[in-house]
Amino acid sequence: MSGAAAGPLRLDPRPQPAPLRACLLSGGDSRRMGTDKALLPHPQGGTWLERALQLLAGLGAPLTLVSRHRSHGRLAHELNRQLGLEIEVLLEPPPREGPLLALTRLMALHPGQRLLLAPVDMPRLQLESLRALVAAAEAGFDPDTIHLAHDGHRLQPLLGLYPATPSNRAAAEAFTGRGGRSLLRWLEQTRCVCAVNLDPAQLLNANTPADCAPASGDGFSRSAPG
Repeated sequence: MSGAAAGPLRLDPRPQPAPLRACLLSGGDSRRMGTDKALLPHPQGGTWLERALQLLAGLGAPLTLVSRHRSHGRLAHELNRQLGLEIEVLLEPPPREGPLLALTRLMALHPGQRLLLAPVDMPRLQLESLRALVAAAEAGFDPDTIHLAHDGHRLQPLLGLYPATPSNRAAAEAFTGRGGRSLLRWLEQTRCVCAVNLDPAQLLNANTPADCAPASGDGFSRSAPG
């Protein structure tokens, strides 16, 4: 038998990434907007909620909607019927006290998964940014590290990849158990965080009608409540 001997087999030392799950947060009160932001019309069609769910579905991962509003759940179920999606709807029980408590519940519900958290009120977000965030996380080595979107000036913790590892779950449960509700403070005190620079124009967090002003003819003035 001729030919050169095969070299040593090189194995990738990194563990395989845990399963990915996309999670949309849509349970806020929208006080500053003056109306339910999730139900505003999106320039690309449908509502902000429907567009965000379809955007996250583009990742090809299981999808969970977290909301306190039953009307949001009904819209998600209608999308399931129309588009053949399998959106899990998690109606938030009281107390409804912000995204950290919602994240803690998601970690308990889906332990071991990588939870890609996204808010309903980033209406300019595109699939390319979601994929870049996931790719950055998969390039890392530490399964506990949380990867957060960064707009060039500050972190955007509502758009991030949060591994529901035992360590992260325990830290979130301990922090919220002591009454902590600030997502940023939890991140600052307890976790290893990696910033992922993304297009700042896509990271607009729209909270008021003024935030819906058009940019480069994108049509968002039509979303603002009149």
